[in-house]
Amino acid sequence: MALALSTESHSLKRQKRKMDRKETGDLGENFTAAYLEKNGYKILKRNFRIRGGEIDIISEKDGIIAFTEVKTRAPDPLVNGFEAVTKAKQKRIIKASELYSMRFPHDFQPRFDTAWVTVSAGKVLGFQYIENAFDASI
Repeated sequence: MALALSTESHSLKRQKRKMDRKETGDLGENFTAAYLEKNGYKILKRNFRIRGGEIDIISEKDGIIAFTEVKTRAPDPLVNGFEAVTKAKQKRIIKASELYSMRFPHDFQPRFDTAWVTVSAGKVLGFQYIENAFDASI
């Protein structure tokens, strides 16, 4: 019986950790979406998912459709937010962007951006946004 309680307690702690990560990720995505809107972008879709890929934010401005990957990190991470967008991750984002464009046809020029949000204790400490962080030629 004690073992079952211990396992249940461990499971609840693991769920709590996941919720904290999700909340942290949501904070970074919300901050990035607000940044984009403040800079004249119209948010078209958030968290567009396909099998094997996701795009955090899809926005449009001046004939450009921006597919933005948001990486939210604590201060001084082992891998910074930009390094975390690996070639494999880029390929998944590109595939998702192609499917999005087929499902929702548009005449916009695609662009792949990356945002790195640094957070601690529920507050944004730093923010960097790179337009054209990568392209579809990989």
